[in-house]
Amino acid sequence: MRTPEVILRDTGWDDLEHAYGPASDAPAQLSALLSEDEEACGDALGFLDAAMLHQGSVYSATLPAAEFVAAVLDDRRVGVPCESALPWDGGERPLRAALLEWLGSFAESLTWDDEDDEEDEDDDPWVAGRALLPGLFDRVAPFLDDTGPAVRQAATGAVAHLLQADELAGRRADVADRLLRAAKDASPVERAGIALSLGGWGIPALLTDEHPGVRACAAVTTAYDDDPAALTEVRLALRDPAAADDLLGEQPPQLEGKLRFQLIKALLRRTTEFDEIVDEAVAVARMTNEYTVDADWGPLLHRAFRGGPADRLSESQRRFLTAVVDNDRCWGSIANRMLWLRRAGLPADRDGLRALLQA
Repeated sequence: MRTPEVILRDTGWDDLEHAYGPASDAPAQLSALLSEDEEACGDALGFLDAAMLHQGSVYSATLPAAEFVAAVLDDRRVGVPCESALPWDGGERPLRAALLEWLGSFAESLTWDDEDDEEDEDDDPWVAGRALLPGLFDRVAPFLDDTGPAVRQAATGAVAHLLQADELAGRRADVADRLLRAAKDASPVERAGIALSLGGWGIPALLTDEHPGVRACAAVTTAYDDDPAALTEVRLALRDPAAADDLLGEQPPQLEGKLRFQLIKALLRRTTEFDEIVDEAVAVARMTNEYTVDADWGPLLHRAFRGGPADRLSESQRRFLTAVVDNDRCWGSIANRMLWLRRAGLPADRDGLRALLQA
């Protein structure tokens, strides 16, 4: 891969674009990553996220930006503590860790399933970007052994996405062995990230770990979809969904959203009838809220009423709806729940559900 200086000098930034137009501002923003100024670095991180990878979109300027970020990973200046200027950023950590996280997001965007994408031109950003993945992996992999936990976790998360690419599938086994060796001395949150990474490649790992949070993260991966022990672990965690969310204390980079969201996905994948999962569904309904309906109680509602409303509610349906109706946090001004309720053929308001339950 090219050096940072060559990337800045030889790239025709004015002819490239990011989310907000021509990328003429990119050289200054990228150079700021080496300034050792925490505020300037935070602004540059915000630029990478908002302009170069806006909502997961890859632009023509994203490719040399990713190459630059990978090229500076071993520069001592990116060891400065930093926090992105964006309000939803994950908080202060070494700038190197934040850059690894961004490269992981970039790789994730490039490795989404694009079978329906008819674009196959050589200059398409997605196609051209995939050619960068082997080089990015070579730059990221050394940090799997970094002395800093935040950097190691971020590197593991980035590698998890990079090795989703078919072009790099041959490297998964060696990296898996390397991560499992490292797991013996790693913290629970690092081991959970390793379990999620390997499970994403179809390699089952760490289901029998001593920590319940690690076991839960291992259990939600598709690598364990046919293992009854994993389903048992999922059920155990969902007995108390709020506690499950806090099992690890902090979020592994590989975990999307709350842990209970992934537990519910795994539970629904591995079961067919609502009666099988009513206890877990009721536990979720008692603690959830209107903001997370799309990720937790909405999919459970769909399973409960996927055949449409019956003439009479079953006992399992009644238990679940009662828990939802009794939970004040599910009933505010957010409209998403109405879509789920209407899709299930149910009244979209609380009073209507109460009347149905009393009928």
